[in-house]
Amino acid sequence: MGVLNFCSYLIGFLLSIHPVLKGTTEMSFFCKPDNDIYKLIQKEDFIVKRYSSISELINKAKANSGVFILADDYPAHKNKIDEDLFSLAKKKNLKVYIEYPESIPGIKISDSIIHTKLERGIVISKVFGNKLPPLTLLGINDGHVISTAVNDPLIVMGKVAGFEKAEFGIGDVTTSPILFKHDHLLVAMTKLSNFATARYGPSDNWKIVWEYIISDITQNNNFHFKSWLSYVSPSYSKEIKLPKNAFTKSIEKGVSWYYKSRLFIDSSWTKLLEERTSKNGKNVVYPLVNDDKQIGNGNFGILEGNASQIKLDGSQPCRWWVRADCQSETAFALSMSYEYLKRNEFKKTACNLLDYLFVRSNLRAGPRNDPASPTYGLIGWATTDADAYYGDDNARVILSALGSSAAMDTSKWNKYIIEAILANFRTSGKEGFRGNWFRDTMIQRIGWQSLYKRDIINVHPHYESWLWACYLWLYSKTGWYPLLKRAKEAIGITMQNYPDWKWTNGIQQERARMILPLAWLVRVEDTPLHRKWLSLITEKLLGSLQECGAIQEELGDQRNGKYGSINSNADYGVREAPLISKNGDPVSDLLYTMNFAFFGLNEAAHATNDSRYFRAVDQIASFLVRIQVNSKVESALNGAWFRAFNYNKWDYWASNADQDWGAWCTETGWIQGWIVSTLILQQKHSSFWQETNSMKIKKTAIPVIEKMLKNSIN
Repeated sequence: MGVLNFCSYLIGFLLSIHPVLKGTTEMSFFCKPDNDIYKLIQKEDFIVKRYSSISELINKAKANSGVFILADDYPAHKNKIDEDLFSLAKKKNLKVYIEYPESIPGIKISDSIIHTKLERGIVISKVFGNKLPPLTLLGINDGHVISTAVNDPLIVMGKVAGFEKAEFGIGDVTTSPILFKHDHLLVAMTKLSNFATARYGPSDNWKIVWEYIISDITQNNNFHFKSWLSYVSPSYSKEIKLPKNAFTKSIEKGVSWYYKSRLFIDSSWTKLLEERTSKNGKNVVYPLVNDDKQIGNGNFGILEGNASQIKLDGSQPCRWWVRADCQSETAFALSMSYEYLKRNEFKKTACNLLDYLFVRSNLRAGPRNDPASPTYGLIGWATTDADAYYGDDNARVILSALGSSAAMDTSKWNKYIIEAILANFRTSGKEGFRGNWFRDTMIQRIGWQSLYKRDIINVHPHYESWLWACYLWLYSKTGWYPLLKRAKEAIGITMQNYPDWKWTNGIQQERARMILPLAWLVRVEDTPLHRKWLSLITEKLLGSLQECGAIQEELGDQRNGKYGSINSNADYGVREAPLISKNGDPVSDLLYTMNFAFFGLNEAAHATNDSRYFRAVDQIASFLVRIQVNSKVESALNGAWFRAFNYNKWDYWASNADQDWGAWCTETGWIQGWIVSTLILQQKHSSFWQETNSMKIKKTAIPVIEKMLKNSIN
């Protein structure tokens, strides 16, 4: 090869691996040094300069180069640029990207600013290519958008329904441009450069947007980032082999999150709690207490978790609501961690929480603690709504309190637990169904006997099935036949009606909930029929188990759904809702499905010794370890699990339509409690049934049965 040919080849090769060389190599910034895009771009092959004023930037920037005017004082102050600077930039042929401008020559810009809540970015243009086609959605958290009107925007902001795209278009919604071209300018009417700090998502979509912006400003058409910046991310990638200690580390992070989350209530801020909470859990979203506030030790309970709202600084407010189930489920995770990790502080906090739940709070007080009351033994929904009794919540209080008692080897709360099981049992009907929930006043009016003798069929596993598991567990300890009879009858009716079940946020969660009572029915009556029922539901659920360990969400027959799919843009964000828009969306739900499937499948595996179930449990455990939140910046989130995970994008992304428990919510009980506890069971090669099998409860239970169900027929 001749020298000339070799040089040509070398130049071509260098251009192919460094496409930045095809355009300008110099970039000038007006921003603070901690700006996300500025930090990221310094890792690329550019000559990067930063200036402390816009005037200095425009005057000193090299002609024909790229200039970035970023919104450092966002959202308090807009970027103000004199017209002569715009003229100078044009004269020097600068390609300018500007955020949050007060004015742009030739563009009418309003003084009004739109503060976004449910709105998301919507791609309008085709400039981003096939990977980001029109109607693709972009998360812009806690956005402040300057109102304007332009022709042919690239991206607009609006409140639309959808998982990854605006499913119903944008024709019926008000939109506002957030990125558009004008002359030599690329203009963003909000701040886009804080994508990592404010946790814009999905990450791969924003990477494409910023590659376009960099390419446009630098005229390097094939620019691609070497790396990306994220401050809140999964602990491990999908492909990497997990370290041997990954599971123990995940458990340690998961239980430590409780102490870092600033959710344990302290006596010094109980008055603040009274101001911020509400009866039914509505309008309870406020910031976490400041770092300088004392954090409690369980004596005053724990708040529900983080709301699905992400603020400008990347933090998330919390739901200032004290639920009964969260107290017990948190105690379960702590007590299991105490036994597994040998950390005494976990045991102390768990004891405090259970004492708060059963003794010090109002959750078992008043009529719930009066033996003459028909609601004696029931557990209130929340401290601000203690006269509401949800069967599924009571069941999880019961089971997690049992698990805690076994882990700490104590009988201290046995009587409360037995009373709770029987209180729910005697307010169930002849076929073993209870209905979704009751108010105290209704039970007081008609008495428990009327409820116990009524005919009711409610084929809705989310609300019913874990109570059947409680009845089966107590039957195994006492031999009291009515517990088995009614549980078995309800399970049988439910299985006869499959797949025509009621469902809550999706049909997968109903299958996930049903596995536990089916597994325990095999424990107490191991028959071919009972194994067939268990196999039917587990195989259907595991048909959606992905190779990575995620279970894909699925909507059932819309006629049977309580909180069905979002049907319009107006419907987005105004009620409880699924994470998906349609079947096939690649997301798993850790609030309603993955958590309970994990626990139930582990019980099924040990009840049947079926290798399929053990493999599924191991797959799910690996998945949960991988997607656990990892953050050195947001310490209050480090070690948590969010509700939603998109296993294709390997990112925390889904439809955030649920008004109370959206995609990025955490939950001290439903999510964290069951995942941490089941990870420990999985690592111990044990089951809940085995761990609680040695509990001596019959001597306490029989007198309670005789007292609470005297004169009962069956």
